[in-house]
Amino acid sequence: MSSEGKKLFNIIILGVSFMFIFTAFQSCGNIAQTVITNLNNTDFHGSGYTSMSIIYGVLSASNLISPSLVAVVGPQFSMVVSGVFYSLYIAVFIQPATWAFYTASVLIGIAAAVLWTAQGNCLTENSDENTIGRNSGIFWALLQFSLIFGNMYIYFAWQGKTHISESDRRTVFIALTVISLVGTVLFFLIRKQEDTKAPGDDDSTNEILGESSSARNKMMRAVAAFKKSITLSFTKEMLLLSVTTAYTGLVLTFFSGVYGTCIGAVNRFGSEEKSLIGLSGIFIGVGEILGGGIFGLLSKKSRSGRNPVVMLGILVHFIAFYLIFFNMPNDAPIAPMEGTDQVAYMIPSKEVAMLCSFLLGLGDSCFNTQLLSILGFLYSEDSAPAFAIFKFVQSICAAVAYFYSNYLVLQWQLLIMVLVGFFGTITFFTVEWGAAAALAARGSDYSSI
Repeated sequence: MSSEGKKLFNIIILGVSFMFIFTAFQSCGNIAQTVITNLNNTDFHGSGYTSMSIIYGVLSASNLISPSLVAVVGPQFSMVVSGVFYSLYIAVFIQPATWAFYTASVLIGIAAAVLWTAQGNCLTENSDENTIGRNSGIFWALLQFSLIFGNMYIYFAWQGKTHISESDRRTVFIALTVISLVGTVLFFLIRKQEDTKAPGDDDSTNEILGESSSARNKMMRAVAAFKKSITLSFTKEMLLLSVTTAYTGLVLTFFSGVYGTCIGAVNRFGSEEKSLIGLSGIFIGVGEILGGGIFGLLSKKSRSGRNPVVMLGILVHFIAFYLIFFNMPNDAPIAPMEGTDQVAYMIPSKEVAMLCSFLLGLGDSCFNTQLLSILGFLYSEDSAPAFAIFKFVQSICAAVAYFYSNYLVLQWQLLIMVLVGFFGTITFFTVEWGAAAALAARGSDYSSI
């Protein structure tokens, strides 16, 4: 297999592995609060929102050290170990206990930081400035198939059910745990790239993620990775992109946890309200996959760079927020186990709710594919620290959003996303114009990014 073929193979395996792991984890996130609401009249006293807030809070802090951990053990082994912790978190729901639930939330926060830092490094190692857009799209589209498969099962298994039984819960989470473990095992298929650099070449990625086995050199690489993360955090480009990244964190919280809870709480949806959570996840996945395919796989046909894709993303999201505001009761995110009988500005429509799910996924793919692409382009030699900063900002904002989701009604959550999304789009445009100018100065074709 040629070098380029091996790199493409690695990207596909990376995407498929993440697809399996996040088929389990995102399905778990979509139904966690609904399942927990049915458990809270037992000895279990936990909150799905609180758990996710803990996960993303710990993830944020862990991103300060994740480049160092990846530097020491390597990206492949880092992803394998992280995948095991994802499986353990999902397995907690088979026989829930409050202490185990929150302990697993802390552990998976650490694992997630390492997993996504290693993913960014693996993506960049197997790409160049001409293929980073394509590879980002392939990875993102494969990853988002996770929203289809898990939620299809939930939709059909929970059809017509208003209460989730113990048997239903165990069956779902045993299956999700096995699926997560399959994705973890697939990481072993990723093939290592040969070092093609001349001995004297300066490559900071190799300095950080080199293969020296000596303890001293490993420690030096870990320290260098930490220092590089701190340095990159305060660069102009990274500070500007952090606003865009913050928006993706807020949206991640909304579509992966809050919106499904809102749908499941609307009593006017009748006996379909619980199964509609799964159907919503499917439509989100369709939007994500369509966006990843169009804006990643077909990126070579674009001669106008990343800005039009991001502009489409924010417009699509604004339309979705507007429709959700009119369609969903204001108290839906914080409704009790009995649900809510309130009505917003229209009679709740299942069709509008599913359209909004699709738009949320499509807009999210616009932002994430372009962020992955521009980070891989700008920081090709410092990929691990750059992607660690990306996940740090995204996850800390997701943690904040999960925290306020316990208290804020729907209109305020939507307003926060509108404001941050507006400014995040402007800051992304600023960085992209700078990247275009840098390419022009090097005599490269702007459409190649």
